[in-house]
Amino acid sequence: MYGMRALIFTVWMLTMVACTSIQQGAKLYRNPVIDNDAPDPTVIRAKDGAYYAYTTMRRGNVPIYRSEDLVEWEHIGGAFREGEVPKYVPKAGIWAPDINYIKGQYVLYFSMSTWGGEWEAGIGRAVADKPEGPFTQTEFLFDSREIGVQNSIDPVVYQEAGRCYLIWGSFRGIYLAELTDDGLELREDVPLRQIAGTAYEGSYILKRGEWYYLFASVGTCCEGLKSTYQTVVGRSRSLFGPYVNRLGEEMMNNHHEVLLSGDDKVKGSGHDSQIVRDDAEQEWILYHGFDVTEAKAGRKTYLDRVWWDSEGWPHIGGGTPTREGIAPTIRKR
Repeated sequence: MYGMRALIFTVWMLTMVACTSIQQGAKLYRNPVIDNDAPDPTVIRAKDGAYYAYTTMRRGNVPIYRSEDLVEWEHIGGAFREGEVPKYVPKAGIWAPDINYIKGQYVLYFSMSTWGGEWEAGIGRAVADKPEGPFTQTEFLFDSREIGVQNSIDPVVYQEAGRCYLIWGSFRGIYLAELTDDGLELREDVPLRQIAGTAYEGSYILKRGEWYYLFASVGTCCEGLKSTYQTVVGRSRSLFGPYVNRLGEEMMNNHHEVLLSGDDKVKGSGHDSQIVRDDAEQEWILYHGFDVTEAKAGRKTYLDRVWWDSEGWPHIGGGTPTREGIAPTIRKR
């Protein structure tokens, strides 16, 4: 039955896109929207109305990109001043940042790790008054050994009712812990919880209506055209789970719904950003993938529309990366 529902939804969505694309004056966009190595994107719409994206460290710093429309992105520099890039983990890179606006300041969370260094990996944060930085007041929150979670990378923060929660993990379980209300410190008086199994990394949580949705990536991220990355989701009535698929099977046992897979044009599509809205309240998501025509260029950043079906489940585009689509609606300011 689910297969039939998915087919009906896909046909409906493609019909809507086709109809919209022939409307007079419809603006189109083409993927990738960041046409260079820009993996693990995180995005925020700032107070100035522009969107800012941050990706895994490149050329010694965390790149920041700025866009007025989610389509045209300009690289505006690095998150940290020269000589101030965090070095808490020897020889480590900064992976998979996460940007949030908490109590009047921009807080950038980041992973520090080396390939295979799962017990030395850890998570830090830095703050700035502006989305373009510079990010300062860096602090290393914990490493894998201190927190007791192997491969402690891929941090994201979920905010609700004035409280901040850190979600993280990579193929050793997805965990949740509470931060102080300003998001700057780990609360040691609140125990951490495991909320998903060992199939996942690159997770984040969205609340929509009465449901909490746990998005994550499964498969291999970084093997070029052999990458098998997919974006998946489960949902729960509680922030703390259990998160389940349509059949009620738990993500703790590595069950989920698949949202996005690679195809003959893009491989390894996954590690999605937060969902952001345009001025028509349409929802969009960034993610990375390998362009089959230019695999050695690294993981480029792609953009797709997020749709919701009548049963409250999300869909990303048509389930594979969009080549060309209707652009986000942005009003002139």
